[in-house]
Amino acid sequence: MPFNGEKQYVGEDQPSDSDSSRFSESMASLSDYECSRQSFTSDSSSKSSSPASASPPRVVTFDEVMGAARNLENMTLVHEIAVNENFQLKQDALPENSLASRVKRIVHQAYWDVLESELSAEPPEYDHAIKLFEEIREILLSFLIPGSGNRLRNQICEVLDTDLIRQQAEHGAVDIQGLANYIISTMGKLCAPVRDDDVRKLKATGNIVEVLRQIFHVLDLMNMDMANFLIRSFRPHFQRQLVDYERTKFQEILEETPSALDKTTKWIQESVNEELLAVSETTLTPGAENSSKPSLSPTLVLNNSYLKLLQWDYQKKEFPETLITDEVRLQELKEKLNQLKIIACLSLITNNMLGTIIEGLPELADKLKRISAVLLEGMNKETFNLKEVLNSVGVQTCAEVNKTLIERGLSTLNAEVQANLVGQFSSIEKEDHPIRSLIDKRIQLYLKSLLCLPSPQKCLPPMPGGLAVIQQELEVLGCQYANIVNLNKQVYGPFYANILRKLLFSEEAMGKADASSSAN
Repeated sequence: MPFNGEKQYVGEDQPSDSDSSRFSESMASLSDYECSRQSFTSDSSSKSSSPASASPPRVVTFDEVMGAARNLENMTLVHEIAVNENFQLKQDALPENSLASRVKRIVHQAYWDVLESELSAEPPEYDHAIKLFEEIREILLSFLIPGSGNRLRNQICEVLDTDLIRQQAEHGAVDIQGLANYIISTMGKLCAPVRDDDVRKLKATGNIVEVLRQIFHVLDLMNMDMANFLIRSFRPHFQRQLVDYERTKFQEILEETPSALDKTTKWIQESVNEELLAVSETTLTPGAENSSKPSLSPTLVLNNSYLKLLQWDYQKKEFPETLITDEVRLQELKEKLNQLKIIACLSLITNNMLGTIIEGLPELADKLKRISAVLLEGMNKETFNLKEVLNSVGVQTCAEVNKTLIERGLSTLNAEVQANLVGQFSSIEKEDHPIRSLIDKRIQLYLKSLLCLPSPQKCLPPMPGGLAVIQQELEVLGCQYANIVNLNKQVYGPFYANILRKLLFSEEAMGKADASSSAN
């Protein structure tokens, strides 16, 4: 599956060909100039799917809000399981010295101390122990697959029959250690291989209270193993059904919360405005009256909207509702892309200034790239001082180049060249630096070409000049990004079609286009 860090080709590992065709059908009416504008001016979408409605706003109850929240939570969880091969449940670990951790430790210790005092009493008291055996029995039974394992099920119920144990306790004939040994033996039959060592250690524990305590600890681990096993088992099913499931769930959210597409509409509207301005600037001739209205491609508008997500301010700007399940993944891709941009800028400066010196030394180029990557780790943190780090990269670059030149018996870089190189590196801290702008445009061009590829396409677009140093990383990132976009289009294509229909082909949109044309 995509998004697990491996390089994959665009169009591969999508849920199914039929799912892809659904998006194509939903967007077919919006493909460039294939249908008349009249077909878009009529509101053929359902009321609930429309980004805007002529009806007065409906009062949303608290129960409806909570229902929408539960739907979103379930949808997010299923989406994560389906697209993230590494997704698994983990036990919550409280901070070691936190108040919650101390309280939990004290309460648990008090419980086991009470149990130990009861079992050490004369005569022993078994009330707490019997409750523990009853709980252990239910946990062991929960590991058995329904409809199978009847023999083991019956055996567990017979040996851990709490009524029988209680009768034995009343007559002082209960064998606590024997019961614990049976439980440990049964756990060995039911646990995953990774827990064999944990079960083996239980047998070596002498204190019965500590044995019971550790039994519950290992049972907790086995419960987590079982949950993760079920997640892995159901993942192929989730992957096959993901498109229909997410679309249905989001439709339910939209029916309960009519404003659930407001941020998405705003996100697409920004691209529409930018494209209208760009078309007006390129098509208008000075002094000539333009009677035709700008005509925008819905696919181009949507793709440009997706590209904006790699330059998004995730701390300040509201995120589109239809992409909330991939927000973390997209933010991570943006941060990685920012690092790759700087590495490409540094490489371009180095080649321009020292090209003749380092030509034919691929090992040096790789080493300089690794130095840059290491020093730029964490560059998206607020406390990161980019200018200072770029200065350090320049100093280390000069040192490595000089070292290589000395090894080859050549003269080192003079002080002026070194100072110039360090200064050039430090200057790209500014976002509007010409080299940084150039690299950014070429990366945007590559990613735009990637999104324009048809789904069956398995070859990547050519890499623009100046990006060879980051080609491998950019191809991996680009494929992860394109897979997120393609899946999102399949799920939310009908909703985007309704929004684009209203923004591009309604009478209001036509009026805006006229106003934009006359203003320019």
